[in-house]
Amino acid sequence: MPQVGRPSMVVVFNPAAGRRRAQLLWRVLDVMAISGVRLDIAETGHRGHATALARRAEREGATLVVAAGGDGTIAEVANGLAGTDCKLGIIPLGTANVLAHELGLPFAPRDVAASLAFGRTRLVWPGVARGAEGERLFVQMIGAGFDAQVVQKLCLPLKRAVGRAAYVAQTLRELGRYRFPPIGLHIDGQATTTHSVIVSKGHLYAGRYTLAPGATPTAPGFAVALFDRPGVIPALLYGAALPLNLLPRMPGLRLVRAHEVAIDSPDVPAQSDGDAAGAGPLRIADAAAPIRVVV
Repeated sequence: MPQVGRPSMVVVFNPAAGRRRAQLLWRVLDVMAISGVRLDIAETGHRGHATALARRAEREGATLVVAAGGDGTIAEVANGLAGTDCKLGIIPLGTANVLAHELGLPFAPRDVAASLAFGRTRLVWPGVARGAEGERLFVQMIGAGFDAQVVQKLCLPLKRAVGRAAYVAQTLRELGRYRFPPIGLHIDGQATTTHSVIVSKGHLYAGRYTLAPGATPTAPGFAVALFDRPGVIPALLYGAALPLNLLPRMPGLRLVRAHEVAIDSPDVPAQSDGDAAGAGPLRIADAAAPIRVVV
């Protein structure tokens, strides 16, 4: 039971996320305050801090911990709540907000506040990646290869200032640098090779764009997108097809379903829910249990 006198809702927010995102958060919180909702705000101070804050909030009696941010912040909070009955709420403030789009979450401040107050939930089944840097829970995807290279080299202040345009600029820079080495994998025990891979829980990528039709974050298992054609021209064609929702039809892209994925190649860059995630090798599987997400 929540402790007497303590709000049962805690909002976890990164104060370095930028002024525009902070303004969106305060608009949601203003609506909730007018409605009489009592809550605490916990500000993060470093990478991984959201996980510790979520764990502490749950231990102190919170029944709902809200991640105010993008998919990376959501994944950190989800990691802190894994294995508990505490619900995960989302105020979508990220650049892409992929999970929010997957679940059809509202974005208007009044609608977000109403959704959090009502508390209706769906089960979301995260994935877990294990590697040299330890264990990492993810809610949407793990990428290895070119897209991870872009994420790892991205200038974060530029991302906060211009949003998705920063990814476009960094992609163009990396096209002249990245060598598209082969990546060895095992997918449900079967060996294969590709040049970039995205292991996705859902069907969307980079916002509302379709990558893996039919995939859903509410069920165990993954959609594995294998980009078999290396080089600048194929990468440009894949990028051009993405906003047209034509990427799943592109030559050189394989889509397979799996429950376990091993990225065997060492030193290949990796990203998890849009945040840098070190390098391979990685072992990817379902989390032990789903998480209740407020929708």
